[in-house]
Amino acid sequence: MKQEELIQLLEQIAPPEIADDFDNGRIGLILDLLFEKNREIHKIAVALDVTDNVLQKAARFNADILICHHTPLFHPITMISESLAKRLKIAFDNNISIYAMHTNYDNAEGGINTVLADMFGLRDVLMTDFGVIGTIDPIETNHFVRAVSEKLNAPLLYAGDKTIRKVMICGGSCLNRYALETAKKNDADAFLSSELKHSDVLRERGGMTIIDAGHYATENPGMRVLANRLKKELENKADVLFIDDDPGLKSI
Repeated sequence: MKQEELIQLLEQIAPPEIADDFDNGRIGLILDLLFEKNREIHKIAVALDVTDNVLQKAARFNADILICHHTPLFHPITMISESLAKRLKIAFDNNISIYAMHTNYDNAEGGINTVLADMFGLRDVLMTDFGVIGTIDPIETNHFVRAVSEKLNAPLLYAGDKTIRKVMICGGSCLNRYALETAKKNDADAFLSSELKHSDVLRERGGMTIIDAGHYATENPGMRVLANRLKKELENKADVLFIDDDPGLKSI
């Protein structure tokens, strides 16, 4: 398939204009090694992060392009570090372009957050400023967090012990004061996200249940779904490989 055809499909799945303002300039083809708009794309790799391991696997797959969630060039740079140079060299040496779908994919129907809503059976799902919110059959916190851990195959931290009927979910680093306020305004009994701070645990103690399931675990399912969607939609046009690269956080 042609480069432009793939980009048009990706922009239909997650329109760049629905990205959060801070992502301006960080969405789309952030490393263009395709050189010409009519170049054929034969192999596509999909992963959450652009790591050395991901790029090496993409290179062995002979990928023409890597679709990621987190751009490796998030902050403007005036100096390229050794680690970034090493990573980009793999891409340059193997002619792998990089296309980033970040908050536009978070906010898209069928994206990071609605995939999680489907995983946990949320009903009457609504988009909020920070993810999605919906209802579930009443369940005690200890049973809910066990189900979350099993479905995400990830360790987690949580605080709270109430019966849960309404859940707010936000993939990635949404456990902050502003998102927690949004969850409370929407009468959520539980908020599932990642990167919980001690000060927020203290502030919310006795209130809604807070669940930190990890950044990777809450976003990787959405990228896996994206890869499967591309496989289905691009059948006979391009091969698609999903690359799982769990950073390996463990609990003891």
